Parts: sequence; structure tokens; C-alpha cells
Amino acid sequence: MTLTIRPATRDDLAAVIALYESSGIDAPGANDLAAARGHWAQMQRAGAQVLLAEHEGRAVGTLTLFILPLLGHALAPQALVEDVAVDPAAQGQGVGRALMNHAMGVARGRGCYKLALTSNVKRERAHGFYDSLGFTRHGISFVVPLDDRQEARP
Repeated sequence: MTLTIRPATRDDLAAVIALYESSGIDAPGANDLAAARGHWAQMQRAGAQVLLAEHEGRAVGTLTLFILPLLGHALAPQALVEDVAVDPAAQGQGVGRALMNHAMGVARGRGCYKLALTSNVKRERAHGFYDSLGFTRHGISFVVPLDDRQEARP
């Protein structure tokens, strides 16, 4: 599968939301496009980079990459990946791998000392995928739900 990976724009939000809903990150219909458009500027100010993978002009995958400035680790930043979503019809075709490799390249280029992500303990297939990319299981993740909208998902 030939992919183009690029930073998503505000105009891509409908496609990004559709990927979240089709991949199971969010329930179908759980997102409001107008609210997401309003939230976009806040994400940009926070340093979020939403990456979009496209095949023949169609969005097939996305992830969000944060580069977090830190005081520790000799001031080296940390990269954090969230919301990895691949269209179910495109899973197993290298989309997630290409997105993650791209994110790792961006993080390396920005001088990050590590790239971290969390994955729900139930997502064993995803864990195997991250293992295959060279991730190691490190530490213990803790979460606390802060509202009733959804359970906290590590």
C-alpha cells in the first residue's frame, strides 16, 4: 500500500473523527465536528501534531504526537503518542507501522530521549504490534477517571 503521511489540518477533522469512530477509539456518533474544530486551536497551542496517513487520497490512519519539553533528562524533550487509529479495512497493511515510524523520526529529529505511549491492557494485538516496532514494556501505567463520559483508557 502506497501511503502519504502528512500533518493533518483543521479541514481534515471529519476524516480524523471518522477514523476514531471506525477503529473503536470512540463510539460512532460520539464526536461533534463543530466542537472538534473549536478544540483544534487549543491542541495546536499545546504542541499536538496530528498525523494523517492517506492512500489514494483517502484517510486510512492517524495518530497524535506531542513533544513535551522537560527539565529533567538534561532538558531533552519526550515524545508522547496518543490516539493511534487505523481504518479497519486497512489494518495489517503497514499503515500503523508507517505512522509510528514517521512519529519516531519526528521525535528523533526534535532531540527526544524517548517516545512513549499507553495501550489498554486488553488490546493484546496492539501490544504485539508495538513490540514489533521495538517498544519495550516499561513501568506501570496508572489512570483515574475524571468524569463520567468514558472509562479511563490507558
